[in-house]
Amino acid sequence: MFFAATKAFIQLFSPAFRSILFKSLGLTIGLLIVAIVALTTLFGMFAALPGWMEWTIQILGGLGLVVGSIFLIGPITGLIASLHLDDIAQEIERRDYPNDPEGRALSTVEGLKVAVKFGLLVIGVNILVLFLLLVPGVNIVAFFVANGYLLGREYFELAALRYMPLEEAQTLRQDNRLRVFLSGLIIAGMISVPLLNLLTPLFATAFMVHSVKSVRPYTGRSKVGT
Repeated sequence: MFFAATKAFIQLFSPAFRSILFKSLGLTIGLLIVAIVALTTLFGMFAALPGWMEWTIQILGGLGLVVGSIFLIGPITGLIASLHLDDIAQEIERRDYPNDPEGRALSTVEGLKVAVKFGLLVIGVNILVLFLLLVPGVNIVAFFVANGYLLGREYFELAALRYMPLEEAQTLRQDNRLRVFLSGLIIAGMISVPLLNLLTPLFATAFMVHSVKSVRPYTGRSKVGT
């Protein structure tokens, strides 16, 4: 698992991944800006108060936007990953699994459907997690446990859909639930680091393609271990 995570991270900066990396970074940053501007505009509608109250609300609102951006990065990365899954997976298959059958490209509608479901689920769960932010010791644990489970589950299934039907992908995830959860914790840890979290869509996708390959037997030998 850790070998696959390290290999996936290193591959992000290889020449073959460079164009995908730049497109993903641009789209991720763009969507974050749109989301933050939308939240700022919405907040501004309720912040038109006189004197010190307005300043107080603006300061609290700014802190809220910082915290909110951390929670927004999860669903945004899921959307980005669905758009670049095939490009990333094809490159990994070509370089590391040349003897394995090539995966099936997801249609745009299919990928977006998975990403939207994933995004709504992450947003809903993290809204519940927000209520635990004031509980010392519980807030950080709740954030990582919730996002570790969700990110591991959704990214694993998204990658697995290239190689099997949804029902089989879900069964494979359940059979490897501990590994998938620990992998999700690694992704959640990356999301929590500013700037590094912008690389999450590509890293998580590459990581989970390697993970699916390592737990599902194929004929032929792979260059990547577990």
